[in-house]
Amino acid sequence: MPAKKRRYNKIKLVLYDKEKTNKWLAEQLGVKSVTVSKWCTNDNQPSIATLFRIAEVLQVGVCELLVTK
Repeated sequence: MPAKKRRYNKIKLVLYDKEKTNKWLAEQLGVKSVTVSKWCTNDNQPSIATLFRIAEVLQVGVCELLVTK
């Protein structure tokens, strides 16, 4: 039985709440859409510095982007 994938961030949920797309966020950050997609699926995680930039672009606190449990 495969292990359940751990969720570390809630970028996908915040994007949905803000009615923004992965492509839009990628353009704002100057990264590839596939990079944002991997963050949204928790296959990869952004660096701490990038997490702060994401929060700034989305106008949320960094804590809103992280899973707390």
